Amino acid sequence: MALLIDDNCTACDACKPVCPNEAISVGDPIYVIDPLKCTECVGAEDEPQCKLVCPADCIVQNPEHAETPEQLMEKYHSLHG
Repeated sequence: MALLIDDNCTACDACKPVCPNEAISVGDPIYVIDPLKCTECVGAEDEPQCKLVCPADCIVQNPEHAETPEQLMEKYHSLHG
């Protein structure tokens, strides 16, 4: 399941540089996660790095993009070859 940044985002920029898939970008007014690129760090890390560094605790599951771990791994491989 891709992640989502909710309205509690403070636009601190902590999450963007730690994303291995470059799925996080500056939005208006809060940062956004591209569900086509987000693998919840499956394939790169043991847990979502953005959630680890977020001081506002505003990164949550996106119920509109439910994916299995296998699907997330497939997505990771399609992004990174």
